[in-house]
Amino acid sequence: MENLKFIFVHGLSGWGSYDEQNERLPYWGLKSGDILKKLGEQGYAVFSASVAPHGSAYDRACELYAQLSGTIVDYGKTHSEMFGHARFGTDFRGRALIDAFDENTKLVLIGHSFGGATIRLFAHILEKGIKEECIGEHSAFFDGNRAGNIFSIMTVAAPHNGTTAYDLYEDPFFDTSAMKLTLKEKLAAKLMSRTNSADDRELPSEDCAAFDMHIDNARKLNEKLSVNENIYYFSQPCSYTFQQKDGTYYPEKDMSVTFRKTSKLMGIYEGKSKEGCSLGKEWRENDGLVNTISSTYPFNQPYVLFDKDHVEKGKWNVFETKHYDHMAMIGGLIHACDVFPYYLECVEMISELYRNERK
Repeated sequence: MENLKFIFVHGLSGWGSYDEQNERLPYWGLKSGDILKKLGEQGYAVFSASVAPHGSAYDRACELYAQLSGTIVDYGKTHSEMFGHARFGTDFRGRALIDAFDENTKLVLIGHSFGGATIRLFAHILEKGIKEECIGEHSAFFDGNRAGNIFSIMTVAAPHNGTTAYDLYEDPFFDTSAMKLTLKEKLAAKLMSRTNSADDRELPSEDCAAFDMHIDNARKLNEKLSVNENIYYFSQPCSYTFQQKDGTYYPEKDMSVTFRKTSKLMGIYEGKSKEGCSLGKEWRENDGLVNTISSTYPFNQPYVLFDKDHVEKGKWNVFETKHYDHMAMIGGLIHACDVFPYYLECVEMISELYRNERK
């Protein structure tokens, strides 16, 4: 299976193998140990990308392509001029993430959190291209016609349809100050807010992760994307809240303190997005950062509940909801959570599908 490459893409504020801190604290494993190292020891070709921690799904997709192909990041002339940032980014020539990225390469893209939007948009551009960026010299990424490179896409706790963690703060009818919080929860929330707003460049307000994760903007992105009938799609929803008698949801007592404020607010929120999308009680259950309903599948795309004996292409095969908080699914930020068996099972399952197709 030397041609099957498992590419892991981190979420908001994350990091990967090109970042020094990954040596000290691997994003894929965190407190529980390096998941990718363990998978590699099992013989799987696994790689961890390093895309902009707070960049838009589009910018991150362009960076992912450059890392895979060993080229200079090209954000496209039209896009970079529209959003007022440099057209070219990091040079990955001579240090590609994988040894080859040609017509024989088969990718399994695995994205945690906002990494899910990143790999979905990456797959779309790789297949469809972007016509307006194909003027003069440009990245081969924008030419498209390479859907055959992707065997499978798997998302973990991904905000397919956005997250109310952003929208609720902009709803004039919702009082975010009414929620009672402990001092520790307040401090942790402030720390997370600072971490999620920092970056190595000033991001355009409409070309960043925070913009993409709003409900209305996620919906608009979904309208541009479609599933490919030859690709296996998998989605892992998560929840770490419980329903109270009044219908609201409350975080489990050992949820990471980093997410408790957000989780509490999401758990009581009911309202509308800026463009009038109804956000009812079904949006309250969450994993601390992403609504459980949003992490199931993109609302405009077909799905089935996962059946290991009948995995379907061209549809989201939705796994049973995991009772984990947002960061526990990658090993736990404060409390260790051993998720290696989970990823090993997923990688083995996808590899088996690949072997069966080659017979």
